[in-house]
Amino acid sequence: MDFIPYLFACLTPMKIALMVGGAIGGILLGAAPGLSPTMAVALLVPFTFHMDPAEGLILLGAVYTAAVAGGSITAILINIPGAPANIATMFDGHTMAKKGKAEKALYLSCMSSGLGGIFGVIVLILFTPPIARMAMEFGPAELFWLAIFGVTVIAGLSSGTVVKGLYAGAFGLLLSCIGENPVYGVERFVFSDKLTGGIAIIPALIGLFAIPQIFTLVETIGQSLQRESFKAQKGVLREAIGELLRHPREWIMGSVVGSFIGAIPGAGGQVAGLIAYDQSKKMSKTPERYGTGISEGVISVESSNNATVGPAMIPLLTMGIPGSPTAAVLLGGLLIHGLFPGPDLFTKHADVAYTFIASMIVAQIAMVIFGIMISRYSHIVMNIPNIFMVAAVTVLCVYGSYSVQNSMDDVIIMFCLGLFMYLSSRNSFSPAPIVLGLILGPLAEDNFSRGKIIAQTGDGLASYFLSGGVNMIVIGLCALSIGWSIYSEYKLARNKATRLREEEQHAAATLSEA
Repeated sequence: MDFIPYLFACLTPMKIALMVGGAIGGILLGAAPGLSPTMAVALLVPFTFHMDPAEGLILLGAVYTAAVAGGSITAILINIPGAPANIATMFDGHTMAKKGKAEKALYLSCMSSGLGGIFGVIVLILFTPPIARMAMEFGPAELFWLAIFGVTVIAGLSSGTVVKGLYAGAFGLLLSCIGENPVYGVERFVFSDKLTGGIAIIPALIGLFAIPQIFTLVETIGQSLQRESFKAQKGVLREAIGELLRHPREWIMGSVVGSFIGAIPGAGGQVAGLIAYDQSKKMSKTPERYGTGISEGVISVESSNNATVGPAMIPLLTMGIPGSPTAAVLLGGLLIHGLFPGPDLFTKHADVAYTFIASMIVAQIAMVIFGIMISRYSHIVMNIPNIFMVAAVTVLCVYGSYSVQNSMDDVIIMFCLGLFMYLSSRNSFSPAPIVLGLILGPLAEDNFSRGKIIAQTGDGLASYFLSGGVNMIVIGLCALSIGWSIYSEYKLARNKATRLREEEQHAAATLSEA
């Protein structure tokens, strides 16, 4: 294969140093709440201007790869996702940490991310032409239905009832409408100048997840100045590897979902992670265990969100259409070196393009190695007294929210959403459906508005949105997802009723014998 020489071309001392440095830096930047992979790559783009094009792209690719995985560190340790792609990691990852299995959860996260990332890059190498053609089939109508498919996942993400999950998701969709409509330029729900620009996803993410956690930690300070003690244990890595080998379905399914979602412009790792978690839960024989701290939940999410990295490059490199916000920043990295996406990139600049792609495989391996090394010291974070943890997390929250747009308005919005979520969590409302609604709202609304404009020049709204092979497939998936959620809820309720009846019969039999 012509690709193999470029793989060995990555193994020069300079390129290895860039990949290692990018992997370590990406993990640390990704772990900081508010510093998303997009921001991490954007910060480094100016530094690559005077570098060799291949080396500059290798550094950016390594940071992108590692930052997606690094976001799982805070998601697992302190229940605050480093990036939107790590939202679903908290469901089981943080629960594992509270059970004293933080190190195992981090190992599973690193290795699953590596497997998913390598799978995604292989998809990028082998299937670029057909996937690029498939991605081109997704117009406004198809992207609208994809967003609706993501919305169907909302019901299963609540820690309370399905109805509460839907209410929370609807509130997230409502929040996404605040600000200016990008298609028509009309302002909605702008009751204050602070809301003129709408609600940015990073301040909302920090507020909804981090601030309630801070309040929860503050509540425990008076009771106990220190958390439960966690210590590093021997054999945890071997145990985590065994978990991966026992659950191939989860990381294979997560990798496939991530690769498919990653190739679609505008979807991103956050959608992939939530869909992968939902599908893994639906495919499980024991879905009630999800959310209680099981390995399968971490494996499916982390393999999925990292699998989006490679396929997100497909529409970028072949057509100049970024598959994710971070890929859009990478487009800037290409352009400043005079490299323009398209067929010429793989002919006139094949050495740069293929070396960059090959480096992403090596960067995934470096990310796994150094991620495991960093994970060994997770017990240090878990043993920090709560009073210091509150101070550190608060500073990170304010910094992360302010740095998005250099605006104190984002910090105020962050605190307001956090206070609201803290009060709502006492009534079993979960932040995950709100964030999912906030993420998917613009995707659904913008594409529906564009589709409506296109439909008015053609055969009408119904014909445009309800015809076409891709539309029908995604609509069918929406119906299947809703039906399966209803069936799963009914099945769980029936099993619970059966267990209660059996317990009552057993208790009655015990009394009669006595």
